[in-house]
Amino acid sequence: MSAIFANVLPVFILILVGWLLLATGYLKADVGQAMGAFVFKVAVPVLLFTAIGRADFDPGAAFRLWGAYFSGIAIAWIAGQLISARVFHRDPKASVVMAFSSCFSNLVLIGLPLISRTFGSEGLLVISTLLAVHLPTMMTISTVMIEFQESRDGTHHPLSEILVQISKSLVRNPMIIAILSGAVVNLLGIHLPDAVMSVTDQLAHIAGPMALVSLGMSLRQYGVSGSLAPAFAASGLKLVLMPAAVFLTSRLFDLPPVWAMTAVLCASIPPGVNVWLIANQFNSDRRFAASVITLGTALGVITVSAWAALIGVGT
Repeated sequence: MSAIFANVLPVFILILVGWLLLATGYLKADVGQAMGAFVFKVAVPVLLFTAIGRADFDPGAAFRLWGAYFSGIAIAWIAGQLISARVFHRDPKASVVMAFSSCFSNLVLIGLPLISRTFGSEGLLVISTLLAVHLPTMMTISTVMIEFQESRDGTHHPLSEILVQISKSLVRNPMIIAILSGAVVNLLGIHLPDAVMSVTDQLAHIAGPMALVSLGMSLRQYGVSGSLAPAFAASGLKLVLMPAAVFLTSRLFDLPPVWAMTAVLCASIPPGVNVWLIANQFNSDRRFAASVITLGTALGVITVSAWAALIGVGT
């Protein structure tokens, strides 16, 4: 158990540090925004580029990983959508947002530091393989589904226009560019100069701590602002149901041990800020989005540790 807390607890302590820096007024909100921009546009892309560029790929394992993880996503999504509509009687757009929050892990800000600490380079390969398809797939599905609901109200945009906008956004996304660039370097066997690799290694090493501190500062701004019952329900689905589903599907897809453990731990990670982005973009219950991000992250220190113990991390 001590090994589990040695890996999990520091991740959430750094989030708390970020929260306190803003809550006490020691740093201002614009500092957190600048730090977050650096994390998303520089530090994390460099980390992903480095991990993918040096990885020893197993295409078969990658496809089994995607099958296992997205099967878990599908189970949590369906549960979230049904509970939102039938238990809380939320409107169709809000139900999509709740479903999204029930299965979208914060793989960048929490996942990368946690998996790196826990599983090292092999774990980074697994989460990088997930990231290559996770963000594009989830954002596309959620956007299309909300637009479909809006089409019933006569306020939708053409599907072709939606897909073009999403594609443009993804093509410009630094993390997607880094993953693709790393894959090219890996597949072509390109060896970068030692001086370049030294710089990328240093940037990669600061990505995790900076990501966590910037997340903590962001959570201070989101806070808990309402829709508490749906937020607790969505947090339960995200932190309990989804990792349980991936725990089972990783065995059905016969993932290698470290790949299976990494997939389960990734599934147990609290929902990310993209929940807020989706809610804000479609003007759908921003209070719920803020609450589920904050509550999920606060509860995550307990549930992530529990899942780490269950799957045998550190044993």
